[in-house]
Amino acid sequence: MNFLILGDVMGAPGRKALSKRLPDLIKDNKINFVIANGENSSDDGKGITKKITEEFFKIGVDVITSGNHIWDKKETTDFIEKEKRLLRPANLAEGTPGRGYEIYWSKDKKYKIGVINLMGNVFMRKTEDVFQKAREICNKIKLKKNVDYLVVDFHGEITSEKNAAGHFFDGLATCVVGTHTHIPTADTRILDGGTAYQTDIGMCGDYNSVIGMNKENSIKRFLKEKDASSHFPSEGEATLSGIIVETDTKTGLAKKVTRLIHGGSLAN
Repeated sequence: MNFLILGDVMGAPGRKALSKRLPDLIKDNKINFVIANGENSSDDGKGITKKITEEFFKIGVDVITSGNHIWDKKETTDFIEKEKRLLRPANLAEGTPGRGYEIYWSKDKKYKIGVINLMGNVFMRKTEDVFQKAREICNKIKLKKNVDYLVVDFHGEITSEKNAAGHFFDGLATCVVGTHTHIPTADTRILDGGTAYQTDIGMCGDYNSVIGMNKENSIKRFLKEKDASSHFPSEGEATLSGIIVETDTKTGLAKKVTRLIHGGSLAN
């Protein structure tokens, strides 16, 4: 059983690269399940639309996770309740539309896969305590009891919080990945308890940029120049960034984890 987990898909360049390369990546790596963070996938890099979610599912994405930009497009509140394959952070306030975790089937319908979407508390929008929510969900979804595999997307700003989450889930989840910062970290590994981990898996976007946004305009904003505009995505060729996890079918834990850096300027 092989997972492909992709970082934040950034704007039209990220979607274009995903549409062009994902089918071959699935075939070449014998991928059974694909998770992609889609909260930046709209043309302006803020939020996701129903049309985009449908495009993702059509090309082979099985589940879309998100984070602090999930509500940037108002239409999302209209369809997220019915679309169980689109997750929002589980530790948002009670009564928030949608769901933060769910159980799915692998592409071949052989395995049950739990996916949890969490958002950090530090330097992020106010949410419920992320570690208390993680403990609560772990009492409901248990590896090799009601799911064969369990994957966690921890959308957070700081490395220490994501690092702690990795160790919290070690042995309880197949894989824990961090998202949000758009820059992949160099700590891809399997933790002591058998959980694959990377602090941040980066973005699927143009890296000749400032975390996916036009670099010239971003510099103008830092300099507080008068002609600076609102952020907008860089339009160069995108790199697909994420990890591939090969699993142990008996334990549901990781056997091998490989960093994916595919195409674009980051792969050069």
